[in-house]
Amino acid sequence: MLAAVVLLPLPAQGVSAQKAYVLDAVSGRVLYEKQPNDRSLIASTTKIMTALIVCEQCNVLDRMRIPKEAVGIEGSSMYLREGEVLTLQELLYGLMLSSGNDAAVALAIYCGGTVEGFAERMNDKARVLGLTGTHFENPNGLDSPGHYSTARDLAVLAAYAMENPIFYKTVSAKNVKVGQRYLTNHNKLLWRVEGADGVKTGFTKAAGRILVSSATREGRRLIAVTINAPDDWNDHAVFLEEGFSRYAQKRIVTAGQTVGTLAVAGGKNGRVAVLAAEDFDYALAPEERPQLALPGPGFVYAPAVEGAEAGYVYVLIQGKAVGKVPVVYGATIEQTPEAEKHFWQKLFERS
Repeated sequence: MLAAVVLLPLPAQGVSAQKAYVLDAVSGRVLYEKQPNDRSLIASTTKIMTALIVCEQCNVLDRMRIPKEAVGIEGSSMYLREGEVLTLQELLYGLMLSSGNDAAVALAIYCGGTVEGFAERMNDKARVLGLTGTHFENPNGLDSPGHYSTARDLAVLAAYAMENPIFYKTVSAKNVKVGQRYLTNHNKLLWRVEGADGVKTGFTKAAGRILVSSATREGRRLIAVTINAPDDWNDHAVFLEEGFSRYAQKRIVTAGQTVGTLAVAGGKNGRVAVLAAEDFDYALAPEERPQLALPGPGFVYAPAVEGAEAGYVYVLIQGKAVGKVPVVYGATIEQTPEAEKHFWQKLFERS
């Protein structure tokens, strides 16, 4: 196993988490990782996937009558009563704020027909998202040997889910009223950290304390995950504060910017500029100086047509590629007429 890559400056005592991952959701940059790919029980953070499936595949304004199968489920609960009628959105609040295992079963039955059928949908979505260290057996996170995920997978899942407006509205709510129930979000970071807007707590004796958090400031979103962390609230506060203060989103490449030139073999002009086709932003520490590199042999054959695709320019930090930007030719370079070509040009083009 590779050693942990620690990029964030952390307190001398470090973090309490056995496993952790901090992701800049906009740029995709990993700011911290500790055993990021080790599979673990994940308790109620499972409900991130449960809520996502419901938000994407069901109409949350639908109303459902609570079946007896969803009543009296062990663990945390929103205390559903058999036969009462609630909207899926109300059940989502019970799922994500109160961590209701009963709400998870009710939603699974409504959306997937059975708990087992819903779990199949969860695993299908995990495959689509590339969550290779994840497998679900239930919608609520009750401990099971075949039910697990990783710190990295939970971060990727949360970053994706937070882009869904219904999911975001649900997990960012501090308090809601559902019928005669007053639900308060278990996520204390919503009150403690500036910009905190999600995501989910979790706990079982076997799994320990699990926390997935999100915070957004000035267009940047950070996702933090800790697994088996006795001091998770403080771990996350440090991760998020340091992530925002140490790194700043910077425009590295601007659309239309000249990012290099290429020699034009057989062209009337010797070189052609290549321009970035789109912007590229990335989270940078103050001391970091990104570089741009055009791959390939350094030349193209004429003609080069202005605006035509010219490949990519890679963005490097400390020699490592962190992104690539499509590029286009900045001018049209016509091919030299055969009669005007020098002997070496003809020979070069035949080789």
